[in-house]
Amino acid sequence: MNVLLIGSGGREHALAWALAKSPLIEALYCAPGNAGIDQVAVHAALDVTDHAAVAAFCKEKAVDLVVVGPEAPLVAGLADDLQKAGIATFGPNAAAARLEGSKGFTKDLCAKYDIPTAGYGRFTDAESASAYVREHGAPIVVKADGLAAGKGVVVAMTNEEALEAIAACFEGGFGATGAEVVVEEFLEGEEASFFALCDGTTALPLATAQDHKRVFNGDEGPNTGGMGAYSPALVMSEALIERTMKEIIEPTMRGMADMGCPFTGILYAGLIITKKGPELIEYNVRFGDPECQALMMRLESDLLGLVLAAAKGEFEGKSVAWRPESALCVVMAAKGYPGGYEKGTEIRGLEAAGSDEAVEIFHAGTKVDGERILANGGRVLGVTALGATVAQAQTRAYSAVDAIDWLEGFCRRDIGWRAVEREKNTR
Repeated sequence: MNVLLIGSGGREHALAWALAKSPLIEALYCAPGNAGIDQVAVHAALDVTDHAAVAAFCKEKAVDLVVVGPEAPLVAGLADDLQKAGIATFGPNAAAARLEGSKGFTKDLCAKYDIPTAGYGRFTDAESASAYVREHGAPIVVKADGLAAGKGVVVAMTNEEALEAIAACFEGGFGATGAEVVVEEFLEGEEASFFALCDGTTALPLATAQDHKRVFNGDEGPNTGGMGAYSPALVMSEALIERTMKEIIEPTMRGMADMGCPFTGILYAGLIITKKGPELIEYNVRFGDPECQALMMRLESDLLGLVLAAAKGEFEGKSVAWRPESALCVVMAAKGYPGGYEKGTEIRGLEAAGSDEAVEIFHAGTKVDGERILANGGRVLGVTALGATVAQAQTRAYSAVDAIDWLEGFCRRDIGWRAVEREKNTR
């Protein structure tokens, strides 16, 4: 098969790495790619916002399947346009991608189908949103309605913080994304990431993970796109997985089908485990980044076979196999991220750092300059390792991090700390 992968981040490098191993693959293309992806896929010089150009490329190269990694092209309708051109695509159409593209849409779906989630209000003006905050009081959560690259959420511990976040949204702090705001109840509990592979009618549960959104050790500092992750999430027992499927994923699948937009692709439920059980924080319509890096390290099944079956609606009799080991990913970012940071700094030592067969270094924001690898973004590398335990995977990942020579980069040093503590307490 000839496959085109859309995307340029660490998630897409992990997907390319897994797709390239498939016995079904003949040619793997990627647009726009990065320095790491270009080692396992053929670079396609495409503007992925030009849907007609993407379709023309697929026709020229006899592409059998397009796999869309990030959310923005899905929300923009890339899957719709490719499918209209007769090109099989893994990823939801624009109507189904509203599960990520509009937090208000998802909250309304939850209310209609009794999916457990925080109480909320939807607002199109600052005055009404602010009144809701004053009525309910902090702690409270303010969310820009649309896509904000993981940065459109403020967990406000005081009313003043919440009111400032509302003002920022309506004053254009998140562009059109903040034209509507969701304000919701603050839920107490531990967060986890749950993934299901969907073919429009059936959802196959995948592995669990837990990511680390705050930029600094101890979960301090501003939210980011993700500073690290591990899989499986030890907080997710088999009973909680069953409840998540029954109470959250399956009603969502039914609801989307009822509305005439059945969901095909990856359904990523951001959960919080409260005293009542799993509750939905938000949906994403693609693999998480950096959770995908950890998941792909553990995946034993043929990824291409799975996503092809999902795109064709052929899940009957399918199952997914996982390695028993844990996997942990440490994100190396440019100093200053998630604020301003320098591009173009050189990264050395990658070959030595990845010499352990239990370690893979997935590129996110990188580019090639002759023989050099340069940083070209905020989150730059995802150093990922397997281990018999999360603690062992953590040790291996940080050993690889320490072998990388990049003075302008930094990382959190406590990725996986919750799981490591759990492992200590269960010995």
